Amino acid sequence: MKVTIEISNYPLSEDFEPIIIDFIERCKASGLKVKVNATSTHLQGDYDEVMSVLANEMKRSFEKFGKMIFVVKVLKGELDLDFSM
Repeated sequence: MKVTIEISNYPLSEDFEPIIIDFIERCKASGLKVKVNATSTHLQGDYDEVMSVLANEMKRSFEKFGKMIFVVKVLKGELDLDFSM
C-alpha cells in the first residue's frame, strides 16, 4: 500500500534550521520520494518502508538534538506532488 506523509518539524532550539535540514537530508538518503516546501516535508512510498524510515529518523533526531515537536499527517495513496525538485 502506498502512502504520503506530511511532516512538520519544530525543534525547541534557537538554531533550528540545521536541525530541520539534517532530518530532511537523512530522509532523502533513505531512497524514499521526498518533497520539501516552506512549512513541511512530504515522504511517499510503501507504507511499511515510509513508516520505518520516519520512526528511525524521528528517534535519531530526538537522540541527536533533544526536544522537538513533529506534526505528522498520513494519507493512504500518493498525492500528485511534483517531485522534480
